[in-house]
Amino acid sequence: MSVHPMVPKPGRDAPSPAPPKPSSGGMQGNRSLLILALAVVLVIVGTITLAVVRSEPPSGAAVPTQPGVPASPVAAAPASLQDSVDNILSGAGEYRIGLALADVSGGAERTFGDEKTFTAASTAKILTAAAYYHLVESGKASLDDPMGDYDAAFQLKAMVNDSNNDSWLLLMDAVGYPQLTAYAASIGITYDPEQNLLTAADMALILKKLYAGELLDKENTEQLLSYMQDTNNEELIPAGSRSGVDVHHKYGEVSGELHDAALLSYRGSTFALVIYTENPEGVPDDRQAEVIRDLTRAVEDALFPVGLTGK
Repeated sequence: MSVHPMVPKPGRDAPSPAPPKPSSGGMQGNRSLLILALAVVLVIVGTITLAVVRSEPPSGAAVPTQPGVPASPVAAAPASLQDSVDNILSGAGEYRIGLALADVSGGAERTFGDEKTFTAASTAKILTAAAYYHLVESGKASLDDPMGDYDAAFQLKAMVNDSNNDSWLLLMDAVGYPQLTAYAASIGITYDPEQNLLTAADMALILKKLYAGELLDKENTEQLLSYMQDTNNEELIPAGSRSGVDVHHKYGEVSGELHDAALLSYRGSTFALVIYTENPEGVPDDRQAEVIRDLTRAVEDALFPVGLTGK
């Protein structure tokens, strides 16, 4: 590489020096250096161009996207979970209890206890909410539609976050009972809003599809999930869940039925956990709530070992 010495600029009154005449040998040397420099530049440009081409997909090719749900859970539920759940269920034999667990990434679902239908109570409000949001996305309804003394957006939040039954009736009427049954069937659920019967596995499937983005678009999914936190009753699955696990849920209570249906998220993995309980005495008691919390702890101990959560 040739080095050119810095030449001070001439003063204002000094004449500029005439450049020296180069010799023929000097011109030949400069020409060789120029050719070499150009060759180096071409090699560099070619290398950069090749790297860019390799890093970009060809025209028309599909660009891989980040999956909406993890490919695998933090921890698969071990076989020992069956023993843990069975021990709790045997100690609460006075109740009818159904539990369903589903990995939203597509893993196998597991059920425990009673697999028959329960009166779903307010857990079914999630299904009604999804059905109304579906109408909004189809252009058949709007969140701004007047509904009761407020609008549909207000009633959706009141129904889920505060478990307001008046809001639920308004939204079911807006959807239509036959349409609500048809919507449930479209996602693989048999449901009659007048009877309001679901199995724990049915509810787990609804939550699984909701979280995976299979029911609603991203904005409406996030809005509905936001209503499922800091609700008017955090004494069931949320109270049994350990610190570090994110919980979205909807509880239900009617006559002797006490339920909770939740999404448990930890380090990118999410499981739907649904626990339905029925007291044959016809009135929920404190022991039912305690059983729900015990089952929640047993499931989290299996899915998220203590060493992973740092507790």
